[in-house]
Amino acid sequence: MNLSLNWLKRYIDFDLELEELSEILTDIGLEVEGLEKVETIKGGLKGIVVGYVEQCQKHPNADKLSLTKVNIGDLELKQIVCGAPNVAAGQKVLVATIGTTLYAADGEAWKIKKGKIRGEVSEGMICAEDELGLGADHSGIIVLPEDVPVGTLASDYYQIEDDYVFDIGLTPNRSDATSHLGVAKDLAAYLKINKGGTGLVKDPDRTHFKVDVDNPAMPVEIVNPEACPRYSGISLTDVEIGPSPSWMQNLLRAVGVRPISNVVDITNFVLHEYGQPLHAFDADKIKGGKIKVMKLPQDTGFVALDEKERQLHAEDLMICDAESNPLCIGGVFGGLHSGVTEGTTNIFLEAAHFEAGHIRRTSTRHLLRTDAAKVFEKGSDPNITIDALERAALLLQQYAGATIASEIVDAYPQVIEPKEIHVNYQRIQDAVGTPMEKEEIHNILRAMEMELRPVDDNSFVAIVPTNKADVLREVDIIEEVLRIYGFNKVPIPAQLRTAITYQNYPTSRQVKNGLADYLASNGFNEMMGMSLIESGRYGAPSEEMVFINNTSNIHLDIMRPDALISGLKSVAHNLNYQQRDLRLFEYGRTYAKQEEGFKETEFLSLFITGADQPPSWQTSPAQANFYQLKQWVERVLLRVSIATYQVKEVEGEAFDFGLEYHRGPNSIVRFGQVSKQLLKRAEISVPVYFAEFGLKTLIKGGKKSTVQVEEISKYPATERDLSLVLNKGVTFGEVMAVSKNTNKKLIKEVSLFDVYKNAEQLGEDKKAYAVKFKFQDISKTLTDKEVDKVMTALQENFKSKLGAEIRI
Repeated sequence: MNLSLNWLKRYIDFDLELEELSEILTDIGLEVEGLEKVETIKGGLKGIVVGYVEQCQKHPNADKLSLTKVNIGDLELKQIVCGAPNVAAGQKVLVATIGTTLYAADGEAWKIKKGKIRGEVSEGMICAEDELGLGADHSGIIVLPEDVPVGTLASDYYQIEDDYVFDIGLTPNRSDATSHLGVAKDLAAYLKINKGGTGLVKDPDRTHFKVDVDNPAMPVEIVNPEACPRYSGISLTDVEIGPSPSWMQNLLRAVGVRPISNVVDITNFVLHEYGQPLHAFDADKIKGGKIKVMKLPQDTGFVALDEKERQLHAEDLMICDAESNPLCIGGVFGGLHSGVTEGTTNIFLEAAHFEAGHIRRTSTRHLLRTDAAKVFEKGSDPNITIDALERAALLLQQYAGATIASEIVDAYPQVIEPKEIHVNYQRIQDAVGTPMEKEEIHNILRAMEMELRPVDDNSFVAIVPTNKADVLREVDIIEEVLRIYGFNKVPIPAQLRTAITYQNYPTSRQVKNGLADYLASNGFNEMMGMSLIESGRYGAPSEEMVFINNTSNIHLDIMRPDALISGLKSVAHNLNYQQRDLRLFEYGRTYAKQEEGFKETEFLSLFITGADQPPSWQTSPAQANFYQLKQWVERVLLRVSIATYQVKEVEGEAFDFGLEYHRGPNSIVRFGQVSKQLLKRAEISVPVYFAEFGLKTLIKGGKKSTVQVEEISKYPATERDLSLVLNKGVTFGEVMAVSKNTNKKLIKEVSLFDVYKNAEQLGEDKKAYAVKFKFQDISKTLTDKEVDKVMTALQENFKSKLGAEIRI
């Protein structure tokens, strides 16, 4: 939210330095995130004065130039060479004096200097609109009215004022501070309590409001009062569309609103003044002369002001005419065919109160984050619609020549009353942390326009104005008291006391941090994916998916069911930025819906792709592969002393091939090469390898971690390979079990280094495993004969127990 200093000072008198004001605003919950000086016109028209052209004649050396003598209030006339076709003696003009800095349309600065033009001295410049930033006209110089005094500063004539704009980080709960008047009231309360201020805020004068022509008011029907509790409006005729006054344009520009016309600018001005959005309809385009506030059928077409046709949702609240034709999206965006144009003379001005949730859902559904929607979704004040309409009508009367042609129509079926909240004095003391007198609490709340009603010696009832939609509970009242009292006034105790707690070493956090440090020190980068993801990335919806109603981003509609798809988004993002060699890890959670509720599972995931080290002239770096991933998986497991497990192939569409380490039904880790189908869906064209650990298992292993050492064998190991043709259902875990049972003493390692499937060569439902065996005896060097004997036994056992065929 942008807050203009000049605008704020229209309602409250104060004399504070900018830095002090920033601190106060932040203290009362309106955090100042930035401060910018704003010039209505770049350069502020400094050095530009009103001059009178005493003489004007043709330049002796140029047909298209004039030689003038101009009085700018000095003792001597200034000779100025001018090329404008409309310059003439007797005119009041704007003169840029020597030394003045002007700005070109592209913002480039240039300075007026004394010089000669075609042999004649020129001591300044008579200016056109575009040369001063006052407009785009360059057809001739600006000619001012005859009554403007010579020597008047142009900045005074055009009411040029520098302004300072505060960038306020407005939190969603501060519905009372969406306007300059709202901030002024908050600031006045703080200054009254802490700086001896009066607490007075100058409300805009509406005492002169009256109906000029008492025509029947336009009837209003609220079909859906749950979405629109109040709808007010007024009719105005004889409207003359034109520019708004310069002071209003200056204020609007300061807060980032582009001036358009007097009608549009006045509605925007009242929005930023009161915090009440207004909408002006061309009354002649409202068929049947009636307003209906209603919801239309699903997929009804609607053309908005941006000339785009949108398909409406059945829950979108629309402002319609008597024939139920949509005129605008209520509280969000106007329609193309009902808005005010240059030919409009009669308008119907709307001021409504819409239910915040409806507006939020509609604005995000159609991606229309307008200023009006941002106010309504915070919770607008339902009881200022009449005030805002009177203010706007008077401004239209003054600056658009409008005639107030009817009484205000006000459809308000169920009046929204101020909330009454019971408050206990002691709970205020306990929450604030410092003693406060009852009268001090009363003064603070009254300064914020709350009425108080005593209950007993220990409590009272606070009657909360309807502009504070967020103040619903006793704790909210305590927060309001503390904001104005001042957080910085709460003393910090001289002593802090805490209880010493004890946990067994290592804690879960220490195990996680230890693994993270280990991976980071070995070239991995930690990533953090969102827990929300698009259900469309998973194809057809699953019953286990946890769907959410995400009004901020309707595309992110489920909690992620696995670590893979969200991780691939991060991989794709990095690849798109030419980061090809990736080693990534993530701690996160997955979510699933179950009969008894919801399941939340913590994981550690690894992703690798690309080269394992930067290229150099000495080496050609190896590309990531399954065995590199397997190496990192086993290193992680060894860090938490998980050394024994069963192994089986991974099934499912996630991997082209992969393994799962498990202990019985409990999975430890699943890893492998991500399937080409998933990579294509994620728009990734290079192989990616992925591992997902159950974090609970890792932490459990890490807490029981012990280090065991043994002497390195003095005798060499030997390796043999074997290719087995097996039935599709046989797992590598079974192969390993048979191997270990054949000879536990000599067989130290069994590893799978290739899986081959080909129905034509191997047969249906067959596969080939290429298995590597490592043999070693800690007491002697093994002979070929001893190894061959074990290999023969292995082959026989594979044939008899697994039905294997041995490939030579």
